Amino acid sequence: MPQIDLFTMTDEQWDAGMALKLHGARRLTIEAWPALTESKGSVVLMSGNSAIFPQAPFAAVGTINAAIAALAKAFSDRGIVDGVQVNSVLPGPVMTGRRRSYLEHWAPNHGMTVEEAIDKFPQRAEIGRFGRPEEIAELMAFLVSPGARWMTGSMLRMDGGEAKSV
Repeated sequence: MPQIDLFTMTDEQWDAGMALKLHGARRLTIEAWPALTESKGSVVLMSGNSAIFPQAPFAAVGTINAAIAALAKAFSDRGIVDGVQVNSVLPGPVMTGRRRSYLEHWAPNHGMTVEEAIDKFPQRAEIGRFGRPEEIAELMAFLVSPGARWMTGSMLRMDGGEAKSV
């Protein structure tokens, strides 16, 4: 999703984000559902902190993330009947290639080097550091493990303390 202000984003940009992230998650889960039902499998949908804490400059991302979290809840309701476990993960700021690319474009427009931006952002978000992709992967691996089998319909935040809530 482009990081475009709520009032300047076009319908086409908004719809493209919905098509990619929300409809992609829905279609993939529906397509896999027969195999998931047969195997009593698990689904983990990736959302993001902005599902709970939206901001105007990132309104589309927050809206889509909230929709994905709601979609996971709906699938989990059906999963109780079909024996499929469904949860969602809402990560905070994770240093991915996409985030680095964003900062490479953002930093020069704000008079900073990329490394300065990487150092400054966690301070602004009041976290110690960016998360690492493998940390999110480890949480997702736990969610599909036997130890988490009774957990379904949950939204788990992993954000280094960015969201100050219970």
